[in-house]
Amino acid sequence: MTARITISPADYPDSPLAQALKQPLLLGLFLPIQNGGWSPSTLPRTTDWSFDYNKALTLKAEALGFDLAFGLAQWIGKDGYGGALKYREQTIDPFVTVAALASVTQRIVLISTIHILYGPWHPLHLAKFAATLDHISGGRFGINMVTGYAPREPRMFGTTQIEHDARYARAAEFIGIVERLWASTENVTIDGQYWKLEEAFVSPRPKYGRPILVNATGSPAGFDYAAQHSDLVFITSPAGAEIEAALAALPDHVANLKARAKAAGREVRAIINPMIVCRPTEQEAKAYHAAILAHADTEAVDGFIAHHAVGDSQAWKNHKSEHRVLGGNIQIIGSPEQVAEKLLRLKQAGVDGVQLAFFDFQPDLDYFGEAVLPLLKQAGLRL
Repeated sequence: MTARITISPADYPDSPLAQALKQPLLLGLFLPIQNGGWSPSTLPRTTDWSFDYNKALTLKAEALGFDLAFGLAQWIGKDGYGGALKYREQTIDPFVTVAALASVTQRIVLISTIHILYGPWHPLHLAKFAATLDHISGGRFGINMVTGYAPREPRMFGTTQIEHDARYARAAEFIGIVERLWASTENVTIDGQYWKLEEAFVSPRPKYGRPILVNATGSPAGFDYAAQHSDLVFITSPAGAEIEAALAALPDHVANLKARAKAAGREVRAIINPMIVCRPTEQEAKAYHAAILAHADTEAVDGFIAHHAVGDSQAWKNHKSEHRVLGGNIQIIGSPEQVAEKLLRLKQAGVDGVQLAFFDFQPDLDYFGEAVLPLLKQAGLRL
């Protein structure tokens, strides 16, 4: 007997995802588990890739009422993207990091990014590991499944890059098998195109049908995958990082995603990654931003751009090199009132949540909680 595969943990009113979705605007933290965070700038700051620093950030975010936390996954060689920083050479794995965070947090949803097409991953591995973390976290665990856009990453595993749309076809088979394993109350045998199982079984049962599923995409193939499988979809501004251009382009972009999900009989939520530079006044925020840019590690910026240029990602086509010094998918720079106003406009553009990043994470997160969060509550974006 095979149980029904639930559309989403949001089907369960008491699930952590359903509780988070009561918020008008989901609030997440994009953890800096890699050195340099999102900004190849040498301006002094506290931002650090270590587990203890990221644990403290996650606990602070949870105390502030944030709904989500997760970090990126990457496979990069010695010296990272280069420069004085050796940008992103040091990085801790997000899957292992989330597993450790699950035991020290109580409410916040923890998302682990995984390249499921690299190396020896098998759907049975992920189904078992994810079910275990679902059990440990009380249903607060999710998987951001990425297929990988950079050709040098799969070469590290002794393989070659798979064509863009074919990667999503493989990912769909992979997660379809994982969902079968989570749902089945009996042994499972599957003879798939890419993976095979014989008399496989997974326990413990996920608490709310299955863990939360996420993917990051901006392509038609990625949107179709998201429509079928994801609860949260990490989108990129098709117009680049400049906030006004992004706000103009996002309504149609998000509507396209949600229409595909609706056609599949599902509902997805779109989340985006703003880089927040906030100070008491607009002038102070701009001065802070200017200082970050003035300390650009240009060799690291060039290395990052070169790495991206040889990949086949369709989500970052209109992003400009000058925005990579600060980083982030979109950039919001200003006073607390201006930051709150831009977040409100993102909501009005169809975005359901934001995964925030900062230049100097610890003090900047503290200031966001002190100065911006009350304004979001006043604007009706947070309960």
